[in-house]
Amino acid sequence: MTFIRTHLMITATLAVGCLVLILLGVGQGGAAQLLASVFAGCAAISRGAAMIRDMVHGRWGVDLLAVTAIVSTIVVGEYIASLIVVLMLSGGTALEKYASGRAQAELTALLNRAPQSAHREGRGGVLADIAVREVAVGDILLIRPAEVVPVDGRLLSTAASFDESAITGESLPVELGQGDGILSGSLNGPVAVQMEATATADDSQYSRIVALVQGAASSRAPVVRLADRYAVPFTLLSLVIAGVAWLLSGDALRFAEVLVVATPCPLLIAAPVAFLGGMSRSARNGIIVKSGGTLEQLAKVATVVFDKTGTLTQGRPTLEEVRVAANSRGFPNADELLVLAASAEQYSSHVLASSVVNAALDRGLSLTHAKEAVEHATDGVSALVGDHWVVVGKRSFVSQNTGLVPEPELTGGQLAVYVGADSRYLGALIMSDPLRENAVETLAGLRDLGVAHTLMVTGDALSTAEHIAGQAGISQVRAGCRPADKVTIVRGIVQRPVMMVGDGINDAPVLAAADVGVAMGAKGSTAASESAHVVIMVDDLSKVASAVRIGKDTVRIAVQSIWIGILLSLGLMLFAAAGLIPAVAGALSQELVDLATIFNALRALKWGERSSARASARVHYSPPHQLVQK
Repeated sequence: MTFIRTHLMITATLAVGCLVLILLGVGQGGAAQLLASVFAGCAAISRGAAMIRDMVHGRWGVDLLAVTAIVSTIVVGEYIASLIVVLMLSGGTALEKYASGRAQAELTALLNRAPQSAHREGRGGVLADIAVREVAVGDILLIRPAEVVPVDGRLLSTAASFDESAITGESLPVELGQGDGILSGSLNGPVAVQMEATATADDSQYSRIVALVQGAASSRAPVVRLADRYAVPFTLLSLVIAGVAWLLSGDALRFAEVLVVATPCPLLIAAPVAFLGGMSRSARNGIIVKSGGTLEQLAKVATVVFDKTGTLTQGRPTLEEVRVAANSRGFPNADELLVLAASAEQYSSHVLASSVVNAALDRGLSLTHAKEAVEHATDGVSALVGDHWVVVGKRSFVSQNTGLVPEPELTGGQLAVYVGADSRYLGALIMSDPLRENAVETLAGLRDLGVAHTLMVTGDALSTAEHIAGQAGISQVRAGCRPADKVTIVRGIVQRPVMMVGDGINDAPVLAAADVGVAMGAKGSTAASESAHVVIMVDDLSKVASAVRIGKDTVRIAVQSIWIGILLSLGLMLFAAAGLIPAVAGALSQELVDLATIFNALRALKWGERSSARASARVHYSPPHQLVQK
C-alpha cells in the first residue's frame, strides 16, 4: 500500500498494462488498443500541462519529446510502446526521488536528529523535561547516555566523551574535561553528565547548521538551469532526426520509433541529483554549502582572498611581553597594565580580546567589571574600569584618545595591542599569533586545483602581515584594511570568481561581497556565517581546499552525466532511424539510459570517502561577552 500511494502513476500504468494483456489474451485487441490509447493520451495531457507550467517559469522544452513520443506511438497504433513510455517517465520520476533521497541522506540525518527536549535541573537536583527552545543561558542540564546535546554548553562533570561526527566530521570520540565547551548536536557517551548552557537553542551551533542545511536543500543550481537549456537543441535535433527518418523511409512509424528513444529524462534528473550529492558530501565533511549555485562557483574559483587573524593564523595569540611606556611614572606596572587592558577587553568580541583576558587570568590576576563599555568595530574597545577610562586596540585608535603613541619594535610575526587610560598612553601588549600548521598545505592544494591567485587582506600592520603571508606562500598583501577597504579590494579583483575566507564580524561585509564567501564558522561570528555562502563548521583551514575540490567534482559529474544521457540517446536515435530498434524495444532501452545517468550522477556523493577532520577542530569554551556595538 505504501508503494501504491507513493508511486500512484507507476501502479496505474502497470494495472492498465495487465488489463491490456488480458484483453489481448481473450482476443479483444480493439478494446486493448482503446484502453491503452486513452490512458496514454491522458498521461500525455497531464505531462503537457506540466510542461506548460514549466515554460511559464522559464523551463521549457524538456517534456516536449516525451509528449510527442506518446502521441506519435498512439497515432501509429504502437499502443504497447506508448504504455512503456508512460511507465518509463513515471519510473524515471521515481528513480529521481530515490536518488535524491540517497543524495540528501546526510542533510536529512542532520535535520532528523535535532533534539526536541532537555533535562533541566532545579533546586535539590529535581529534573524537569522542557522543550529545547525553553533552555536559557546558565541552566544546568543533565545529558543522559547516548543522548544528543540540545544546546551549546560548558561541561560541569569531571570528564566525558562525545561523538561529534555529525558536527565536525571527526569520526573518533572527543574526550572533554571539566570546563571544556560542548557542541550542541554532539552525542553523549556511556555516562550521564552535567553541563551549563552557554547559549539558547536558536544561538547554538547545531541550530545554525540545521538552518544552513535547510537553505541548502531548497536551492536550485544554475547548472541545472543549464541542463534545461540543453533540452532545446536536443529536442530540435531529435525532431530533425525523426523527420528525416520518416521522410527517407516513408513510414510514419519510424518517426515514433526515433522519438521513443529520445525522451530527455537524463536532462531532468542528472544535474539535480549530482548537486544534491555534492551538498551532502560537503555536509559530511563539515562544510555547509548554502546553494547549488555556490558549488558551481567553487568549481570555477580563480582567486582566493584570506583574512589573517583566526583564518591563516591559529586565532589564539599568546602574550609574549608587556611593555610599559617610558613616561608612565610608576603607574602602571606590567601587571596593572595587563589588568586594565584585560578588564576592558572582556567586553570585546575581537579574537585578540579573549587572548588578552586569558593571559591575565593565567597570571592569577583579578579583573574588574567595567561600569561602561563600547566596542569600536575593528579598532578596539573603550571602557570605564574603576576610576579610569581605558582604551585598548590599534595604535591609530588609541592615539586618537591619548595623543602620540610610539611604534614599538616588533620581530616577524609579532603584533602589538596598545593601551591608554585617562588620555595618556600607558604601553603595549606584545603578542604572537603563529601560522596554522596546515596553511602551507592548504595553499598548495588550492594551487593544484587551479587557483592561480591568492591574496591576504588584514587590518594588521604591514610587517606582521608580510611575515605571515611569506610563511604561507602568499605574495600579495593588503594591510591596515578596514571592512570597507576589504570590500573595495575584493570587488576590484579582475581574476574571478573570487573566494573570500574569513571568520570575524568585520569580515561579514566582504564575505557577502565576494563571489564565494567562506566563513570559518566553528569559532567565527554569527554575522560572518550568515553573510557567507559557505560555512566551515570545523576549525580546519584545509576544508577551504576541500570545498573547492567538491565543487569541481560535482560540476564535472553533473555535466558528464548530462552528456552521457545525450550521447546514449543520440546513439539509440540513429539506430532507431535506421529501423533497427522497434518502438517497444526503444522504450525499454531508454530506461537503461536513465539508470546510467542517475548512477553516474550519484558518484558526486563519494560514498567511500571518509572525513579527515583534524583533532584540532575543537571549539574552545570562552565566556560570553557583554557587548555594546558602536
